[in-house]
Parts: sequence; structure tokens; C-alpha cells
Amino acid sequence: MSSTSHRRLWVLTVCCTGLLIVSLDATVLNIALPSIRKELGTNVAGLQWTVDAYTVVLASLLVLAGSTADRIGRRRVLNTGLALFTFGSVLCSLAPALSWLVAFRMVQAVGGSMLSPVTMSIITNTFTAPRERARAIGVWSGANGISMAAGPVIGGLLVETVGWRSIFWINVPIGLTALLLTWRYVPESRAAKPRRPDPVGQLLVIALLGSVTYAIIEAPGSGAGTLLPLAAVAVAALTGLLVYEPRRDEPLIDLRFFRSAPFSGATVIAISAFAALTGFLFLNTIYLQNVRGLSPLQAGLYMLPMAVMTFAGAQLSGRLVAAYGPRPPLAAAGVSMAACGLLFAAFDAGSTTVLLFTGYITFGLGFGLVNAPIANTVVSEMPVSQAGVASAIASTSRQTGATLGVAVIGSVLAAGTHGVITAGFTAAGRPAWWIIMGCGLCVLLVGLATSGRWARRTARRAAERLESTTERV
Repeated sequence: MSSTSHRRLWVLTVCCTGLLIVSLDATVLNIALPSIRKELGTNVAGLQWTVDAYTVVLASLLVLAGSTADRIGRRRVLNTGLALFTFGSVLCSLAPALSWLVAFRMVQAVGGSMLSPVTMSIITNTFTAPRERARAIGVWSGANGISMAAGPVIGGLLVETVGWRSIFWINVPIGLTALLLTWRYVPESRAAKPRRPDPVGQLLVIALLGSVTYAIIEAPGSGAGTLLPLAAVAVAALTGLLVYEPRRDEPLIDLRFFRSAPFSGATVIAISAFAALTGFLFLNTIYLQNVRGLSPLQAGLYMLPMAVMTFAGAQLSGRLVAAYGPRPPLAAAGVSMAACGLLFAAFDAGSTTVLLFTGYITFGLGFGLVNAPIANTVVSEMPVSQAGVASAIASTSRQTGATLGVAVIGSVLAAGTHGVITAGFTAAGRPAWWIIMGCGLCVLLVGLATSGRWARRTARRAAERLESTTERV
């Protein structure tokens, strides 16, 4: 192996490690929710905020982090993000109350927002040949997939043997190792034409995501007097983005990206897939421990088949994208995730262990297949100078979906159980499973609609508008 290949392998390792701790933290907490509920004393809404405080901040700041990395240096931003995420993890492990835990999760998220888009941008600029880049993104997506799905297994082991606070301690050695490897192997890089800051656009994004999430989580216990003002804030923020951003020469979110059908499709698919994932994990974590009475470790082991299939699906997906493009893995992912939702909604898959594991295997395979085509589609036709912004928008889509999944599924569950989690859980959870099935169908239909020849032509035209030079990723 040449020295260049060796260095690029280490760069990929660093990028996968940075993504791993962000993705792992987003899911490992789920298995600890019942333990946190007992120790800190909270309801379903409190559990939702424990997860969504992280994902809302993450989603709100990803685009800013991506454009900042393009401007001041991707390695510098990656190091800052790793340090802040590690520090936030230490704070979370010491949280004396739920309000402090939620606040420290937000500190974590500020650091985490610097990792996902920056690692994707570094990979895009390191692996420039299309097939080589597709394989690297497949490996990167595999790290994302396995960490998202294996979180409950790791979390269950830690919660049962050490306690729920240990799920944050595990980030410390990983973060410090990633810092050392970044300093040793990752070269500094910047965009040739980075974007200028857009504080107004950033505030509008925060207002939109924050108001929508708060409204959904608090909906079961709030009246119109609370929800209507939040809805007004969300509408005003969305309107502001649609009116203000196109008038800027260098907006935070360049709406011209969405003239590319594959890019727009990947955004919708990412939201749907990650909403299904976090909703799936939220439902099953509570069901296995509070309804079936399993320990945290047993609950995590029950979900091990999903983790294995997610990893296998991610590896297969990277090869399929490199050989045949995004359409086959997206179609298979949509069918598989929709089938899982149907199993639980119509056939009560939780009634027998065989059906339960069938549902877990089916969902894990579908989610594993979806990540590589999303990641590759976002950057495959975009100008290299916009790699950071494009990958940041894709990461924002994932985290927005993750936020909405917990918010919507949790609120449906809370409304059905009336605050008593074990009461009528199966009936209360059925509408949530129909929602997950709908997310799978969305992946299927949007994937098919935005991966053909017409869609690729729109991608090329959008790239030409974004970059006047001929340089492409």
C-alpha cells in the first residue's frame, strides 16, 4: 500500500470515528430512557426532550458548521467539534436533574454539529474518483448505520452493568482518540469560494425547527393557547427563509440546491428514513422494558438482529450504489422499512418473538440500505466548492427526521396511553407503526421518482448554476 493510500485510509477512519460518536450518542440514549425516567422523575414529554434537545440543536447548526468549515478550515472545525462534544459528554454524565441533562445535551449537540458535515466534506475532497468515492461513502455510511442501530445494544450493556451515566463516559476515550488521529493524519482544506456568514438565516432555521418540535412534543398536554403561537412562529420562520434566503448572494441554505431532483429527493428520503428509525427505537425501547419487563441489557440484545442487518445492509448498499446507482438500494430500503411497519401495525408483531425479530431484521436491512445512496446522491453532481454546504444540508435532513420521529411518535404514544406508559401500549402504538410504514413508502416512491434520467439532468443543470467553472466533485 502506497503512503498516499495509507494516509487516505486513516483519513477515512477518522471521519468514520467522528460520525460514529455523533450517531451512537443519538441512539444509545434510547435504551437508558426508562432508567433516566426512574432516577430523575419525568414523563413521556421529558423523555422526548432528552432525545430531541440534542437533535434539534444538531439540525439547526449543521449548515452553519459546514459553511464555516469551508471558510476557516475543515480540520480546524473537526477538532473543535470533537473537543466540545467530548466536554459536553462529561457534563451530561454529571447532570443532577433532567433540566441540566437537557441543557448539557445541547452543549454536546453544538460540538456534534461540527462533525457530520465536515467528515463528509473531507471524504468528498479526499476520494475524488466516482467509484472510489462511492465505496468510501459506503464505508462511512456503514459506520453511521451500525452506530445508529447498535446504540441500544451498547447502551443496554452499560446501563445494566454501570448505570445510565456511563453511556456518556464512552464518548470520552473515543473523542480523544479521534482528536489525536485528526491531528496526525487529516490535512487542512478549505473551499475555494467559501460562503459568508448568514446570521438571519441561521436564526430563522433555529426558530423553525425549535417551534415545530416544541409544538409536537407538548401537543398532548397543551391547549390552543400554547400551540397557535408556536404554529405562527413556525410559519413566519418558514416564510422568512423562502423570502429572505433567495435575496442573498450567499445564503445559509441555497435554495438552488433543490432544483436538483436527486438532491431534493435525498433530502425527503433522509427525513423519512431517520424519522422512522428514531420512532422505531423510541417505541421498542419503552415496549421491551416497560411492557415486556426486560432488563436494559436484555432489551439491547433483543435489538441486536436489527444492528447486524443494518451493518450488512450498509455494506451491500455501498457496493450497489457504486455498481448500479442509487435506485436499487433505495427501492429495496423503502419496501423493507414499509414491510416492518405493516408487520407491527396490522399483524401485532410484538405478540410473538418470531414476528418481533422478523420486524427487527426487516427494518434493520431497510435502514442499512438507505444511507449510502443518500450520501452519494447529495455530492455526486455538486460543485466541489459547495461540498461542505451540500453535505451539511443532507446531515440537517437526517437530524430533522430524527427530531420529528421522536416528537411525532412520542406524542402519538403519549396521547394513546394518557401518561401511563404500560396502559394499552399496543393499541396506542398502532398509529405510530402506520406512520413508520408511511415513511418507508415515502422512501420507496421518492427514491424511484428522483433517480432516473430526468432527475440526473436536473442535477447537472443545478450544478451548472451553482458553479460557473467546470470543476466537479
